[in-house]
Amino acid sequence: MTKFNITALAAAFSLAVSAGAFGGTVTKSEYKASNDEITAKYKSDKAACKAMTGNAKDICAEEAKGHEKVAKAELEANYKPTNKNRYDVRIAKADAAFAVAKEKCDDLAGNAKDVCVKEAKAAHVAARADAKVAIKTAEVNATAQEKKIDANATAQEKKAAANATAREKTADVKKDAAVDKRNADYAVAKEKCDALAGDVKANCIKDAKVRYGQS
Repeated sequence: MTKFNITALAAAFSLAVSAGAFGGTVTKSEYKASNDEITAKYKSDKAACKAMTGNAKDICAEEAKGHEKVAKAELEANYKPTNKNRYDVRIAKADAAFAVAKEKCDDLAGNAKDVCVKEAKAAHVAARADAKVAIKTAEVNATAQEKKIDANATAQEKKAAANATAREKTADVKKDAAVDKRNADYAVAKEKCDALAGDVKANCIKDAKVRYGQS
């Protein structure tokens, strides 16, 4: 049993159990129904193994167990698509493939069998290691995405605060400018009133104060 063949076994479990990607919407009732179907399928596969003999029967039994474990792991990952559940699927496939590969090694003897078992174990270790790398990569990417979102949110907040400050400063400048313009206009009007005399001048200045908001 070579590493290539063990990898092919793991892929076969995937193809035999799941034709879709993770993350599909699965309702609670669909989850229960699918779980029941998986259990029923396992019982049927296990019963079919009884007609076999020798190591073929043992291999058949391990394949049935593997299919059930992988199917349930994939169902769980579709029902609750978390990184942990996706990791469990990879582990289930690796364990199932290893169990079958190791059982197939029993068809051999002596050194050939020993080599077969060692290769199966090596492939199993590699598959589980790859699963750990995959989940850690997913976690790191998720964290990076969260930080990016937080950074964008912070940037937006800073931009909004800067805009608000700018608007306040602009409003203050406009207010000061309006006051300056009124004062200047009042000075002009008052100067014109100086050309008058008596009550006429007094009334002129009074009207100018009211018009330009002078106290």
